Amino acid sequence: MVDENSEEAGIGKRALFGRHPHFAESVNGRQLLHSISRPCPDDAPNFARWLVSQSSWGVLNTISSDWGGAPFGNVVSFSDGLPDKGKGIPYFYLTGLDPTASNALKDQRSSLTLSEYSLGTCGNTDPENPICAKITLTGKLKLVDGNSKEAEFGRTVLFVKHLEMKGWPKSHNFQVFKLEIENIFMINWFGGPKPLTVDQYLHPKM
Repeated sequence: MVDENSEEAGIGKRALFGRHPHFAESVNGRQLLHSISRPCPDDAPNFARWLVSQSSWGVLNTISSDWGGAPFGNVVSFSDGLPDKGKGIPYFYLTGLDPTASNALKDQRSSLTLSEYSLGTCGNTDPENPICAKITLTGKLKLVDGNSKEAEFGRTVLFVKHLEMKGWPKSHNFQVFKLEIENIFMINWFGGPKPLTVDQYLHPKM
C-alpha cells in the first residue's frame, strides 16, 4: 500500500485522474467532482456549465480602492450548487478582513477566472493551450442578505464542496457573496473565444 501523503501517491492520483476524469474522491475534506462527462467543445453552454460546476476554486478579480483602481486577483473557493446540480451562479464565503470582499463592497465590478487544468482533464497539455479550457465570468460581486433563503442556499452548497468552511472563525464575519454574471469569455478549442450569452449559459439545452 502506498503512503497517502507520499510523492508516489501524488503522482499516482494525478495519473489516474488524468486518464479517468470520472473518478471522484475526497482528499483532505475537499470533494473532487469528476462525475459528469466532459461535453463536446462545440456545445458552448453545456461546456461552460460543466467547467464551472466541476471547479471548486478560481481567481476572483476585484477593483482595488487602495491601489487607485488597480485590479486585484485572489485565489478563492466557490460553489455554484450541489454536486452534479450546479446552477451556474458562483457563490463565495468571504470576510471583510480580506481585500476581495472589502473591494467588492466599494466597487462591485469583478471577474472570476477558471482553468480546466485544475480538474486534471488536460493531460500533459499546457494550461495556456486552447484545448485546455478556460473561462472568465465578468459581472458584479454582490453581498447576499445573510438572513435570506438565498444566503442559506449559498452556505449549503459552499459547505458541501468545502467542508472546513463550517469551522472558520465566526469572529471573522464570513458572509455569502455571489457573482451576477454580465459577460462570459471562454476558450475551449482553437479559433478564439466561443460566442456565449449569459442567457444561453444559464439555460443550456440538455
